[in-house]
Amino acid sequence: MIFHRKKYLGLMVCLILLILGFLLMNGPNNTDSEQFDENMFSFRRITLAPLLILSAYGGLTYVIMKKQKTT
Repeated sequence: MIFHRKKYLGLMVCLILLILGFLLMNGPNNTDSEQFDENMFSFRRITLAPLLILSAYGGLTYVIMKKQKTT
């Protein structure tokens, strides 16, 4: 085994947060190019989703780089 169980658990949690961030950024398509859609600039898409994605990437980096205890 390359990593211990705690490291795999941390990787899975960070990957779930990353997928959740990308899903929060996604939204319905606007088929009418003449109509302005105000939901494109919502708090969820502009602030929450990018913060969640960046924190997930930071967590992934931390989990991967954290030194394992040798026993």
